[in-house]
Amino acid sequence: MGDTSSEIPQDNPSADAAPAQRERAFGWVPIRSLSARHRPRILAHLLALDSNDRYLRFGYAAADDQIRRYVERIEFERDEIFGVFNRRLDLIALAHLAYEPSVDSEPERASAAEFGVSVAVRGRGRGYGARLFDHAVLRARNRGVDTIVIHALSENAAMLKIVRNAGATIERTGVDAEAHLRLPPENFASIMAGMVEQQLGELDYQFKQGALHVDTLLSIGRADAPPSR
Repeated sequence: MGDTSSEIPQDNPSADAAPAQRERAFGWVPIRSLSARHRPRILAHLLALDSNDRYLRFGYAAADDQIRRYVERIEFERDEIFGVFNRRLDLIALAHLAYEPSVDSEPERASAAEFGVSVAVRGRGRGYGARLFDHAVLRARNRGVDTIVIHALSENAAMLKIVRNAGATIERTGVDAEAHLRLPPENFASIMAGMVEQQLGELDYQFKQGALHVDTLLSIGRADAPPSR
């Protein structure tokens, strides 16, 4: 049997309208931008995914070596990587916003960006995937990108629900689905929101890092303390 294609109609009255805002039952989520020095944490997060999660994230059941090559090839100078850390500074949710170079007169200006996300099992059900997508939309807008593209398997219901709720159009071709979300241009509000999210994410990380350091010192102190009589 050959592949079949279908399109899910969307109520999208204006391409210039801002993406739909979802209610966030879990409140604010601190999101921190990552750099090349975070490759080990990114690798650890992705290697911890089971075969089904790897299949949904990459479109195939990526082996360990394939994931290592993917992490090694991330271009931090071009793309944006950001994630959610828990209190122990484990990376429990990760997003990759890959920018596609423009073919017009401004080659340094991206015209589109591709979004990918993964959430560790212990971070499920907290809205992290949706929040990372919202963050990606904001970051892409502020870089002048007009379209976010999401490649996903048709069976990846969680991802497709996120982008559908944001107002994206989705086309299915057999086992694959491709979603496109048009973004409004940047404005003062989006720029300020991006700066605030960036700063709060960094502050949250520094706070957790300090708390973890204190916990470590206290643990060492307890271990070195003489036994009580």
